[in-house]
Amino acid sequence: MVGAVPGLGVVPAVAALGALLAGCSVNVPDPAAPKPSPSESTLSTPTITPGHDAEALAARDLPLDAGGTLAPGDPVLVSSRLEEAPGWSVVHSGLQGETRYAKTDGCAVVVRVSVNQGPLVVPGDDAASTKELFRYVDPGIAVDKLTPASLRWGQDSGKPEHSVELLALESAPASGGVASVVLARLFSSPASSVYISVACPDSGTLAKARAEVQSRLAVVPPA
Repeated sequence: MVGAVPGLGVVPAVAALGALLAGCSVNVPDPAAPKPSPSESTLSTPTITPGHDAEALAARDLPLDAGGTLAPGDPVLVSSRLEEAPGWSVVHSGLQGETRYAKTDGCAVVVRVSVNQGPLVVPGDDAASTKELFRYVDPGIAVDKLTPASLRWGQDSGKPEHSVELLALESAPASGGVASVVLARLFSSPASSVYISVACPDSGTLAKARAEVQSRLAVVPPA
């Protein structure tokens, strides 16, 4: 892995990251692992991991320093109701773990769940692992510019809400470019990642789209 390139600012770095996430797959397969089945970005029927209490996990927040409480193996999932928000529609869903959305105001969202991320994992350290994910996608990213972000943790709307902590990198629009934000987390224990790219024509539409993403997406622990 390569650190930040001196002199490369956060704006071109996040623009490159947003373009990569929006335009291609960023799986980091572990050569020693069996080839996985496509991961769904929406809820699917999970497997049961012995000794793993998903309900108890979902009943409390999951900060970056608590990633070790997840069981190895089964990845987290992403549940989404973004298509129910005014103006949003699904472009494609469940294509190798990726779901894409488009909005009538020109915004676009890519949600991806990836597995077999072992080569990027810093054991027991989700924050460092997530920084490695950002560096892999764009070696020029200044990881000290990453800021904390959160999404809803767990899917049960009838219970008190809890949050899962991620890291985010946001960019104001360059000349002729787009405003974008990427939210991501590499969960070190299951060696799987969630990342979400939001790109919009300007900062105003980005702020609204980001709020809709944060209110309508949830990260769900494996059962």
